[in-house]
Amino acid sequence: MNKNENLEMGEELDNIVVLNDEEGKEVKFEFLDLIEYENEEYVILLPMEEGNEEDGEVVILKIEDTDAEDEESYVSVDDEETLNTVFEMFKEKFKDEFNFVDED
Repeated sequence: MNKNENLEMGEELDNIVVLNDEEGKEVKFEFLDLIEYENEEYVILLPMEEGNEEDGEVVILKIEDTDAEDEESYVSVDDEETLNTVFEMFKEKFKDEFNFVDED
């Protein structure tokens, strides 16, 4: 049984993405989904900062290829309309798994 527990833990770790913020600090995110929109790919990430769990705000970043074959870069999305569309696609896809709260 120990083997199965380790496998499950390993699977969870596969969903963790570590990025560097503007100050060069490592920040952990849980990878939630990959959404394709207008021939671009966007990742939906949930920050895993301690004490911030109840907030539940996701981060949407656009994937850009780099010169290295096995590397990709995540960049922020400035276009509010694109962000909203990608988030709506994510919400529709996961409406049965997450409890979304609209903040107006």
